[in-house]
Amino acid sequence: MDFKRLLKKSRSSKGLNRLNMDMMFEAYLTQESGHLEPEDIPHTKEPVWILGKKYSALHDLEQIRRDIRSRLWFSYRKGFVPIGDTGLTSDKGWGCMLRCGQMLLAQALLFLHLGRDWVWSPQVKDRTYLRILRMFEDRRSAPYSIHQIALTGASEGKEVGEWFGPNTVAQVLRKLSVYDEWSSLAIHVALDNALVINEVRKLCTGGVTGRTVTDGREPRVGVGRTRRPTGSYWKPLLLVIPLRLGISEINPVYVQGLKTCFTFPQSVGVIGGKPNHALYFVGCVGNDVIFLDPHTTQQIGFITNKDEEHEKKTDCSYHCQQASRLHILNMDPSVAVSFFCRTESDFDALCQQIKECLVLPEKQPLFEICEERQECWTPQEDTAQEALGATSCSFYSDRQFDDSDEDFELLG
Repeated sequence: MDFKRLLKKSRSSKGLNRLNMDMMFEAYLTQESGHLEPEDIPHTKEPVWILGKKYSALHDLEQIRRDIRSRLWFSYRKGFVPIGDTGLTSDKGWGCMLRCGQMLLAQALLFLHLGRDWVWSPQVKDRTYLRILRMFEDRRSAPYSIHQIALTGASEGKEVGEWFGPNTVAQVLRKLSVYDEWSSLAIHVALDNALVINEVRKLCTGGVTGRTVTDGREPRVGVGRTRRPTGSYWKPLLLVIPLRLGISEINPVYVQGLKTCFTFPQSVGVIGGKPNHALYFVGCVGNDVIFLDPHTTQQIGFITNKDEEHEKKTDCSYHCQQASRLHILNMDPSVAVSFFCRTESDFDALCQQIKECLVLPEKQPLFEICEERQECWTPQEDTAQEALGATSCSFYSDRQFDDSDEDFELLG
């Protein structure tokens, strides 16, 4: 970040106030120091938010760390069977956004099958947990493996070894989720910076809009809210909203909205990163975001029942002992905010929170929300196809394979 350039720009911009200037200076100092603070969680009175759960850094430090350790952490791996005919036996240097996508989806599956309050420990041998973990193992047969993600991307024009942006990995996961009958998860990728409520309802209800009656509550009156027949259902929803929050840096006007997303109970985090470095953000404290970093290369390993000592060690390798944090203005502006709604009531509550906390209070909200798609908008499927097939040449034209864990994907 060139702080002098930002300062010059800000003086000519009416949209930046003193608070934004202070934030940019804080971010500049953080970057110029050359490293993050060693503590994963700062000693502060400000609340710590982890995937919609509020903690006190002064009183709940061990609970915060236990919560973070319970997230599935997917890093680079080496030694797996080659992906297709590429000869690639490691995703080191190119797979960081794919791993972030895995972490996002795994978190949704943990919420779905085990609940928000489930806690991992090295002694855990829960069959449901192990089943979820095996779905992401580094082998072709695993439904959400690095092999499946990379090859699905290749079938849509992204060659194996090319760098994915947040939107692209979300589109690939959407395609793969169709084959996961156990979870029966609906993944909706909201394009054009707009969440269209009835598109989500149709996806999750098989095409019939309105509230489900299985939760015992009467439907609220509103556009598209008709009562469905008894016995109808709502497919659990993973909602991903790709956003571009600036050109080369995040515009400070979006900071409060982005932090607010971590406070919603439906939050499953944000995929994005810092320039050249994809990350999975799970929370925030003050003006810092808390993240899991996939840029560690580990040997592959497989787990059956977690009876053997090597299986226990392998399981531990999927849980990060300490998260990291970054000033929010040092994030790459290309992100995807994500939410999980187990029921239609969860989705209704999320829509209400978005309107009240993200749209109405902000002069420039993160994204729009509406009941129906406007006729002038590009059809959703066409736009999704373009997102999968297009290669951002302006970002990737000079890239070479990385040979260390230090340089990584330039987010598009």
